[in-house]
Amino acid sequence: MNEESLQLDIPVLLPEIPDARDLCVSQLEAMLKNHRGVRRVHIKYDVEPAQLCLHFDPNLISLAAVRRMAHQAGAELTERYQHDRIPIAGLTVADAAEALADELEALDGMVHASVSYAAGLAFVAYDAKSLTDSQIEDAISRAGYRIATRPTAGMPADAEASRPQRPLARLPRWLQARWRLLLVGAAGLLFLIGWLGATLFGLATDTALIFYTLAYLAAGFDLARHAVPGLLKGRFDTDVLMLSAALGAALLGEWAEGAFLLFLFGLGHAGEHYALNRARRAVNALGQLMPRTARMRLNGSIIEVAVEQLQVGDVVVVRPGDRIPADGQICQGKSTVDQSAITGESVPVNKAPGDDVFAGTVNQDNALEVQVTQPAKDNTLSRVMQMVAEAQEQRSPTQQFTQRFTAKFVPAVLLLVILVMVVPPLFGWMSWPDSVYRGLLLLVAASPCALAIGTPAAVLAAIAQAARQGVLIKGGVHLENLGRLRVMAFDKTGTLTEGAFTVTDIVPLNGVGPDELLRLAGAVEQQANHPLAAAVVRAARQRELALPAVRALENISGKGVRAQIGEQTILVGTLELVESTTNGKQDKLTQTVQRLTNAGKTTMAVSRGGHVLGVLALTDTPRPGVGKTLQALLVLGFQKLVMLTGDRQAVAEQVGREVGVTDVRAELLPEEKLQAIEHLQQQHGAIAMVGDGVNDAPALATATVGIAMGGAGTAVALETADVALMADDLAKLPFAVGLSRASRAIIQQNLAIALGVIALLIVTSVLGLVPLSGAVVLHEGSTILVVLNALRLLRYQEKSN
Repeated sequence: MNEESLQLDIPVLLPEIPDARDLCVSQLEAMLKNHRGVRRVHIKYDVEPAQLCLHFDPNLISLAAVRRMAHQAGAELTERYQHDRIPIAGLTVADAAEALADELEALDGMVHASVSYAAGLAFVAYDAKSLTDSQIEDAISRAGYRIATRPTAGMPADAEASRPQRPLARLPRWLQARWRLLLVGAAGLLFLIGWLGATLFGLATDTALIFYTLAYLAAGFDLARHAVPGLLKGRFDTDVLMLSAALGAALLGEWAEGAFLLFLFGLGHAGEHYALNRARRAVNALGQLMPRTARMRLNGSIIEVAVEQLQVGDVVVVRPGDRIPADGQICQGKSTVDQSAITGESVPVNKAPGDDVFAGTVNQDNALEVQVTQPAKDNTLSRVMQMVAEAQEQRSPTQQFTQRFTAKFVPAVLLLVILVMVVPPLFGWMSWPDSVYRGLLLLVAASPCALAIGTPAAVLAAIAQAARQGVLIKGGVHLENLGRLRVMAFDKTGTLTEGAFTVTDIVPLNGVGPDELLRLAGAVEQQANHPLAAAVVRAARQRELALPAVRALENISGKGVRAQIGEQTILVGTLELVESTTNGKQDKLTQTVQRLTNAGKTTMAVSRGGHVLGVLALTDTPRPGVGKTLQALLVLGFQKLVMLTGDRQAVAEQVGREVGVTDVRAELLPEEKLQAIEHLQQQHGAIAMVGDGVNDAPALATATVGIAMGGAGTAVALETADVALMADDLAKLPFAVGLSRASRAIIQQNLAIALGVIALLIVTSVLGLVPLSGAVVLHEGSTILVVLNALRLLRYQEKSN
């Protein structure tokens, strides 16, 4: 049966989706598979970027029609299905985030909704024909939350400058931001007056009860606003558990304990919010680097415009001390630029005409004129902010575990609460008041607040700290995976070495002059983009050689290139490639190549019309400090540091000895690099691949963690890998690995604290060993403790730095 296939990149068809596993991709599959002539549609996730693969019958539908149909379907889905990231204020507990996500998921037209409590963000995908953004915002408001001011292009959301909830709209702004804390403080004061009055000063019981009741109202107001609507919808979250425990205490006459419970619960939330806001501010601080205005040169004058109005090609003037307003290229002026906020470089970088600069970096010495190369919404800083936000949406393996655990744990404990309250009195083991009281203790013990917040708080803090240091980690799963690595593979050219080759030897053979050899090689290589090719062209131009016209250029993967100059075929590449087109063994050529290779140089043989012309030798020097970096990785416990290269074995081994890798795998074709990664994974499990994000894309995608160099310079590096080193600096690798291991340790500590306190409280509550107030102290204390523990990551520094 006749069948053909077509592969199309998902980001091209659906440019707005954050991830290839988005539900819109499934919609695209469904739209295309029912067309006449289309036999099968599937997604290839094993390539980077992910691809849509369509198998079709060319007798029923043409290739052009299939391509057109796919692009039309993608355009329709992009227009119809919107993806949005909404900053939320007013989330009180992790349960509230899940409840809000359920509310949003229930809206007609909502495809997907999730809410990150730690980040304070809602991520939604919806059908714009059935649902509008204003309806989503209304649903959030009805649920009792506020929507933070939406950012302009390249600007952050301000979690504090938020739309007030309707009951509070008339309050002064400073009071809107602090009213919860004021209520908690009032509740504590009222409780203290009632309790001290009753125990020390003989205050009448009825009078003390008034103070306790007022404390209930002050501390329980905000709690009830979220708990009661949730309860009416059949949702039992932490707020419901705590409110039930307080009301139960009141019914048993334990007004003091109930008031103290609500006060401590509110105080614990206040401390939790304060701590989490520190992590959120660390992330949002990236956006505060972006200037709001730019000084643009227009018709000989300088005018001030909003940064979002800048277009590609505009020229902006940046004074000393100003932040650069857009990604661009310097067209006039020399200065030093502090890029630490983007790349993590501790030393300012010298910049001159032709050099790239990034939005949000600081011009230090002299005025610069910069030509804009990216609009505000697409600049490096905006992409980093977007990816940091998307990283918060992704759930790490530990987060997924805690969610699954909590989903089964809470219903089980609610059943146990009922049994503890009902069974002992029925069998005469305990009075009804005592049994109910122990059930209330169990309600407090069962609330998994610390368990729910411990992992996302650590992930948020770690990603924020990594971004501060110029390392972009694109999700909790990659953060955790980075910490369990023991094997790391490196591309050689441009990763372990500078990637800036120079021609060191020109060895003509068979009567050809050196200039003629270099002229022909330079003509062929000027259409290639490999660093070796660039070095040959650069050497030819330095000698001011006239390069002839070339046609029919053909890349021979892993071996070299073939082209036509006039009527003759020119080959530039490996010894084997050239020898395969000549008559017999070329001893002199082989000896020359062997001599240069033994000297640690990379060679390129050249032939014309089947006749050998000579050999070019090139060298590439290791990056400064790369040996120290690899040694630091070995100290961290890495078992293997493997260099993968298409270069000759002798050259690769020479470089390997210089930089200090443990293994060298040379003469690899691109597909063999991928096979090497797969083989290393089979042998050692988790493995990282470090490359430039362009030529190494398949290997980066296959590795457990793909690490791209130069994230600040190329969009490809930012998009391709799981981790991007923004400054193109391998020295950040030990920091990234150390941060990941510190994160894993803190996550494990938080799990131990959360589960340990829950187990302790369950046992003590069932046995009646701890009073209700003591249970609340342990419960809220554990929640604050895990958040503070997570915030230690904001101060993490690699020890050797």
